[in-house]
Amino acid sequence: MPFINIKVAGAPLPQSQVQRLQAGITGLMAEILHKVGPLVGVLVEQVPLSGWSVGGEPVTCAAQVDAIISAETNTSEEKARFIAETSRLLKDVLGSGLAEASYVVIHDVPKNSWGYNGLTQAHRAQHR
Repeated sequence: MPFINIKVAGAPLPQSQVQRLQAGITGLMAEILHKVGPLVGVLVEQVPLSGWSVGGEPVTCAAQVDAIISAETNTSEEKARFIAETSRLLKDVLGSGLAEASYVVIHDVPKNSWGYNGLTQAHRAQHR
């Protein structure tokens, strides 16, 4: 059960772009990081452009992707590929004005520190 939060600053996104981001990131999670697609949660948040800067300078469009996954479930190579493909997805959906310093962060969380529906990921792994 990965959870992905995508923050975007810039022009308001039409629903079609939000859906492209949600479907695209879900697909990358399943294809590259071997996560169960129907359990991938994706939140796209649009934040005020006035609150975002890069190098202390304003930007016209920027994004941050935070992906939470269970620790020790993916290789460094898989994570590097996910970061590269997610960056490509952001550029494809948000356009060439996307700030170069738009980050993709993978948070490896211990299985006993998170879960869903009242059960930790560690519990789920033990009872498969």
